[in-house]
Amino acid sequence: MTERRVRVRFAPSPTGPLHIGGVRTALFNYLFARQHGGDFVFRIEDTDSHRFVPGAEEYIIESFKWLGIKFDEGVSFGGDHGPYRQSERRDIYKKYVDQLLADGKAYYAFDTPEELDAKRAEIQNFQYDARTRMQMRNSLSLPEAEWRQMIADGEQYVVRFLITPGIEVHVNDMIRGDVVIKSDILDDKVLYKSADELPTYHLANIVDDHLMEISHVIRGEEWLPSAPLHVLLYRAFGWEDTMPRFAHLPLLLKPEGKGKLSKRDGDRLGFPVFPLEWHDPKTGEVSSGYRESGYFPEAVVNFLALLGWNPGTEQELFSLEELVEVFDISKCSKSGAKFDYQKGIWFNHEYILRKSNEEIADLFAPIVANNGVDESMERIRTVVSLMKDRVSFVRELWDLCSFFFLPPTEYDEKTVRKRWKEYSAQQMTELAEVLEGIDDFSIEGQEPVVMKWVEDKGYKLGDIMNAFRLALVGIGKGPGMFDISAFLGKEETLRRLRRAVEVLK
Repeated sequence: MTERRVRVRFAPSPTGPLHIGGVRTALFNYLFARQHGGDFVFRIEDTDSHRFVPGAEEYIIESFKWLGIKFDEGVSFGGDHGPYRQSERRDIYKKYVDQLLADGKAYYAFDTPEELDAKRAEIQNFQYDARTRMQMRNSLSLPEAEWRQMIADGEQYVVRFLITPGIEVHVNDMIRGDVVIKSDILDDKVLYKSADELPTYHLANIVDDHLMEISHVIRGEEWLPSAPLHVLLYRAFGWEDTMPRFAHLPLLLKPEGKGKLSKRDGDRLGFPVFPLEWHDPKTGEVSSGYRESGYFPEAVVNFLALLGWNPGTEQELFSLEELVEVFDISKCSKSGAKFDYQKGIWFNHEYILRKSNEEIADLFAPIVANNGVDESMERIRTVVSLMKDRVSFVRELWDLCSFFFLPPTEYDEKTVRKRWKEYSAQQMTELAEVLEGIDDFSIEGQEPVVMKWVEDKGYKLGDIMNAFRLALVGIGKGPGMFDISAFLGKEETLRRLRRAVEVLK
């Protein structure tokens, strides 16, 4: 018997923006598929027409395009197992609903919402199952002629799965091992609704995974309670031999570590929970995205990969290709992963350091131009080389190093009080004279001349450099002073020095 080809899927619902937890689930599926030379399928689960949100499907596809996570087949990618939108497969599902009904594995139920509410009020913790189904209006409790006539008259119904009590259901999970659930705690889940002629998630999911030859179902922990039902459905169809293996990933938890990560946590603490910015078509609300917040896609992927999975080494920085090499789904954690958004910022900083000065300069140049500065790419690259190790996002560069391009219009009061002494004006006037006499204004040309002057005069080096920095930058921070003066050139350095003397004297 030949080994089965690995085929995994990511199957979101187009009900809004893609949550970062969904991105991680897709990433783990992608890594697993690539590692085993398998296929990664993109399916849209849109059976709930009431929750459909325009633009959501396109948003999801654009998100993965930005992240560099590529699908092999599915919605918008083609393939031999389509259609890949569940709303386009309703005839397929009806066939399998009829099969379960014919085999006595499912039944029609005609209970109205009001009747179900009344029963819930009557029976504490009511569940539609072997103990209660004969009290309800369904094809098991009603005479056959009566319920057939109800269907013929167009009365709305649902089809429920017939759960047999007293069965131990084993879910062999690749992360959690053998999970055993008693069928007694399961209810007779609704599989199909005549109102919209569409299946519920549970039936569509099983039928699609079977027909699309999915070998492994890697999904979030929130689906673990549904896994026993899915195992029983595979058995009911006679598909147990080709049933996929399951892996239920740990939840992403709030940064405080208690409870599932939500959009409110991001709003409260100031970090995105969506890959791209989302504009809600109903409310007009705009939610931040990792792309628009200035994160690199590689940093987001690297960050997410280490949430709930550990390579077993000290290494933290991985390219997507390296992740494919080392990923081992059995090393996923069983417990939830705290969403440490500060670590995400750290990853972005590390990827800024990894990128070339040219790459960062290309991103920084439009920011420089938007601030009204016309500067050459060569000079922008020089600034980037001096400053990129100080930022976590490219957008932070301007506030940190605008002084390279624009002279200070004011001087930081705190720095003035601390660094500008009563003798600083005299010393800076002398320094200007020394600098004016230097022909080679490179770092190498300036530094030895200035240092000799400081030594000859018996001045304190700290006093000179602190006042020099304040004059050129306007604050007490920045890279080496000769880096700054060499970049500015003699004329601009002297202009800033003399203005500071005039303003601060």
